[in-house]
Amino acid sequence: MPVNVRPTHALDFHIALTGFMGAGKTTLGSDLALALGRSFIDVDAEIEREAGTPISEIFSARGESEFRWLEGKRIRDLLETREPAVIALGGGALGAEETRKALRERAFTILVEVDLGKAWHRVSGSGKRPLARDEESFRKLHAERLPVYYDCADAVSSDLESAILAAGGVEVSAGALARLGELAPGEGNISLVTDENVENLYGAAAKKALGERLATTHVLPPGEEAKTFAGFQRLLEELPLERGDLLVALGGGCVTDVGGFAAATYMRGITWLSAPSTLVGQVDAGIGGKTAINIEKGKNLVGAFHWPARTVIDPDLLATLPAKERREGMAELVKTGLLAGKKLWELPDAEMVRGSACHKLEICLRDPREQGIRATLNLGHTFAHALETAGAFGSPTHGEAVALGLVAALRISIERGLDPVWLEEVEQVLAPKPVPVDREAAWTALFRDKKVAGGKPKFVLLEAPGKPVWGVELSEDEARRALNALIADS
Repeated sequence: MPVNVRPTHALDFHIALTGFMGAGKTTLGSDLALALGRSFIDVDAEIEREAGTPISEIFSARGESEFRWLEGKRIRDLLETREPAVIALGGGALGAEETRKALRERAFTILVEVDLGKAWHRVSGSGKRPLARDEESFRKLHAERLPVYYDCADAVSSDLESAILAAGGVEVSAGALARLGELAPGEGNISLVTDENVENLYGAAAKKALGERLATTHVLPPGEEAKTFAGFQRLLEELPLERGDLLVALGGGCVTDVGGFAAATYMRGITWLSAPSTLVGQVDAGIGGKTAINIEKGKNLVGAFHWPARTVIDPDLLATLPAKERREGMAELVKTGLLAGKKLWELPDAEMVRGSACHKLEICLRDPREQGIRATLNLGHTFAHALETAGAFGSPTHGEAVALGLVAALRISIERGLDPVWLEEVEQVLAPKPVPVDREAAWTALFRDKKVAGGKPKFVLLEAPGKPVWGVELSEDEARRALNALIADS
């Protein structure tokens, strides 16, 4: 990435936490590193460990200029390491241009905001902060440094959830659709990809928000009909973009799947923005960079991992969602709640969307290409995709199939020790009913799933809410019984 282009997420970058003394960077950094599976490094602690003496004594014995030299060198050395980490910087670390340059090139920098009175309360009287002599000078120093903090920041956060969302490049806020142009990265032309339903509801608002950068609009058929080779090819043929331009995918999971895959393949990859408008998109499909289309053999079998430069989620868009579409999304929401160990489905819309997005980002930032823990997000989906394929991607719908897949996974998990109350909860919230598809077609599809390894399907089960296990092999009898129970007699 060119040094003058700021990163919009932390996928391939270190996360640097900056901010004034007493902002809580060490505590937040430790929690963030744990959530994202990264190592945590506190620069001040590193300097003290290497010097064998507290920072206050380094200041006293060698002066601030010597400390800043040590600090800058240590930060630059850390940023040279290949494995992305979470790094908490000292309050004065941004004073050196060399440090700021290294951060621009190698880090996604988050400013940790804090109430100044709270910060003073944390540091005053500790004796560990040589520049916290009195409150007046403390506030003056903060005022001097604040413009530099904001100039260097790629995002601003104050708690763990907002830091995780920022690290994933995800904006969740009411009214975000009207800010689509402001949130769209880059300066090039934009092609808007949406579907017929979303175009009628929000097309005008999106076009107004994107303003003069909007070059073309491409309207896909609604639902799974958009995810065909023919529709995908037509979209590619119509796109007028250059490599430095942007594709914006506004719609449900089918739109972000197709739009994201087009961005992944067009000119060998261009930047894209995901703007999910449905519940299933906002809690799952529009987040994390999985893109795909369907083929006759199976669901999502042709696709790519292509992380969106930014994901813009406006919970207000859920207000116009038909009840049927809301039920579609609830299946994915319940899945995420089971994986997180939280009843997300009981929260107000904005909170459940933020909570679900946050959990998915924790997993996807750890494992962006599904080589490990990201497989847990397939809870219920091996059965679900088999049902969808057997129904030719018409009936059952994705949400109906996922609800049934969750039931199957939980029934097997109960046989292995899961509390049955969680199956009762899922059945009460989702009310899934067996569907009339061809049993043998569904069984065949089970073995064409992306998660098949060595000719055997792999499943995700729950030991308990918040404790999934993945890569589970079932006996043929277990798998057949579980699948058959989801299928109604025609």
